[in-house]
Amino acid sequence: MKKLFAILALAAVAAPAWAATQTVKLSVPGMTCGACPITVRTALKRVAGVENVNIDEAQKLVAVTFDDAKTNVQSLTKATKDAGYPSSVVSH
Repeated sequence: MKKLFAILALAAVAAPAWAATQTVKLSVPGMTCGACPITVRTALKRVAGVENVNIDEAQKLVAVTFDDAKTNVQSLTKATKDAGYPSSVVSH
């Protein structure tokens, strides 16, 4: 029994941290027309690990919920930039 407990304790310490769902809010000042949010949403949804994208067109803000084991904030801002809409982090 002691050996089993020792193995389980070691596995718990050695296991990688579990992934967490995170939400980041991005400012995308270049969203100036009706088609812009569609392009931004499509670009972000193509990033592996993105679970949800909510866009506030009036404020030019995008809230992105993602799995941090599959992607990160840098990948999200790169996706918007590559789509022609540079973004910056407002809150994380």
